[in-house]
Amino acid sequence: GMKVLEIGTGCGYNAAVIAEIIGPEGQLYTVERIESLYERARRKLRSLGYDNITAIHGDGSQGFPDEAPYSRIYVTAAAPYIPDPLMKQLEIGGKLLIPVGSDKFYQELVLIERTSADNYSSRNLGGVAFVPLIGKHGWKFH
Repeated sequence: GMKVLEIGTGCGYNAAVIAEIIGPEGQLYTVERIESLYERARRKLRSLGYDNITAIHGDGSQGFPDEAPYSRIYVTAAAPYIPDPLMKQLEIGGKLLIPVGSDKFYQELVLIERTSADNYSSRNLGGVAFVPLIGKHGWKFH
């Protein structure tokens, strides 16, 4: 099955959708920085019977190296640049979808593909506006 990493669990809705898409053979790891959101989503997803979702409380800008590499990584918050740890946690042929931009209110949605151990291709999918990614490889929280 496919192994997917979600950065930004929020309420857990996207995690549930992805879990349905990848099916019981797949595995989704989802990282949330805000403890109250993490706790609520973790309980809700467990109560709904999603055994293929693992919720993690932590800094999503650093990914989740414990279970890398991933087939897909998607980020639900905008980063000022593409976090290196996320790129390194992709398997070869894996894809990373992330909103990136130096402006907190406008970003480009970028699709990165790891083409070999050291090479990546990227495609700009257009303008978007996401909440900021906070963390070591994201915006600093003030």
